[in-house]
Amino acid sequence: MAKVRVDPGKLSDLVVYADESGDHGLESIDSAYPVFVLVFAIMNREDYLTKITPDMQRLKFSYWGHDQVVLHEREIRKKLGPFSLLADPVIRESFMTDMTNFIDNCPVHLCVAVIDKEKLKAKYATPWSPYEVALQFCMERLVKCLDDHDQDGRHVHVVFESRGKSEDNDLELAFLRIANNQSNWGWRRTDFTRFQMEPVFAKKDANAAGLQLADLVARPCGLKLLRPDQDNKAYEILRKKIAGRWKTYP
Repeated sequence: MAKVRVDPGKLSDLVVYADESGDHGLESIDSAYPVFVLVFAIMNREDYLTKITPDMQRLKFSYWGHDQVVLHEREIRKKLGPFSLLADPVIRESFMTDMTNFIDNCPVHLCVAVIDKEKLKAKYATPWSPYEVALQFCMERLVKCLDDHDQDGRHVHVVFESRGKSEDNDLELAFLRIANNQSNWGWRRTDFTRFQMEPVFAKKDANAAGLQLADLVARPCGLKLLRPDQDNKAYEILRKKIAGRWKTYP
């Protein structure tokens, strides 16, 4: 699909990185985690360049001596690959404290959509894809954030982790339908065309700080919906960064 020509003078001051937790399929739903979570991590470009990326690199250098480790929540939680060092409880406690402080100090706005797949399937005979529903919710909240930062008419990039050619094409089509006001899902009518929104796809091993940050924060949001009374220290840190940009459905 042809890419939009970018006018450097129209580039947004903001950049967005997206990631998800859980799968968006409805055929076989995992009873232990029956939700799909999509997160947009919205950052000022200057903050991203001068604080967020170097702070993440500093964290990596502290534990591995280089910055080529890619932070993935699942691998951290399961102590896989380079995160096997977290099997040492002393190192794990130190790392989790440092990572929590890093996230807490990140100047980032989070848009979060959590889709309860079991309720969605029960409510509708032919439900929309959880991914498309979550995408529309996050893009609606992105518009509000762009408005808050006076970005009218600007070109904003939303970076997704590539999941394969076919899935990327499907996501790009869904994204562009919404961006061009061609989505007929939902009752709210948001004028997305006031901004030039463009999806960008990055490989899993791209080592982009923004993608890693979005990956780290998605699952705690899903767990908050599933087990609201359970201790969730990660979510407590994220809550102030989400503010009114949280949506659960249905």
